[in-house]
Amino acid sequence: MSTVAQTAVAGQVEAAAKAAGLVVVSVEEGKDFSGGPTARFTLALASNNAKRQAFELSAAFDFSQGALKSVVEAYMRESATRLRNPRPDCYLTMLGLPLSFGKFEWPFHSSTSGADTHIVHGEARLEDGKESILHAKVAASMTVTFAEVVPALEQPFAESFIYNAVRKTMDQGQLELVKSGNRQPVPVTTRYYSSKQKRFIFNDTTEAQRMEFLAAKVFWLSGVLGGSEPVWLADPRDAQYLNTTIEDLRKTAQALAGEGIVCLAADTDFAIPTEALMGHRDGYFQELEAGLKFTRPSFNEEMRAGHTNM
Repeated sequence: MSTVAQTAVAGQVEAAAKAAGLVVVSVEEGKDFSGGPTARFTLALASNNAKRQAFELSAAFDFSQGALKSVVEAYMRESATRLRNPRPDCYLTMLGLPLSFGKFEWPFHSSTSGADTHIVHGEARLEDGKESILHAKVAASMTVTFAEVVPALEQPFAESFIYNAVRKTMDQGQLELVKSGNRQPVPVTTRYYSSKQKRFIFNDTTEAQRMEFLAAKVFWLSGVLGGSEPVWLADPRDAQYLNTTIEDLRKTAQALAGEGIVCLAADTDFAIPTEALMGHRDGYFQELEAGLKFTRPSFNEEMRAGHTNM
């Protein structure tokens, strides 16, 4: 048995995972960006070991008490539900871009440039069902002052708002999906956080926008990428991203079902696309191309050709 498998954090993760319907498939020693020891876990659904996700914590991290324990337990429960998706790693942006998230190097590390920030590296990839190689390597950063609102700089405490910050930055045209390239910055600033309400806010959306979003999510994550398997429509990460509640997402899903756009699984928050929804395939791919065009930097073609007055 590895040394890390015998640490306190390993036992805490195993207990939290089991309570949520997950199992620890493997645990190994790792290193964070600064070379500090970490514990790298592979979690899987107890009912389907093929559904897995990576989970990494600092080796000395202790979440056995109080608020820290509650957050990790909630993270595990959400993960267990999200892993029932056909592509648990995939998310949709308001621009209509289906992305997968991976290669995140937890926990946060201090900036090596001397800046007063904490940084986590990762990657977002375009998932259009065509084996696209377009991706964005990201460096998500937040100031030391802003980090004070986060209970811990570890994966279960930050993954949700970091993924949403990446989505929001993409929506703003400030991240480009490329075939290769350097890391692109994703600033996580106070504009995404309400100190008064003590919660993150990324987008103010209308009911109509949420209906469009959930319909597109079912189209892409189930119809295109998931073999028409049910996808979770009441994901708290989407609720945070859309500045709404889980209950409102459920009502939106029911409205979509009532219009024959999706088919809800019995007694669950999961849905599959109807033939009517899949009939809009051309429109969704056009929206995807428009979204990609929006994120690409534009240049003055005359200047590119050398036709300038300078």
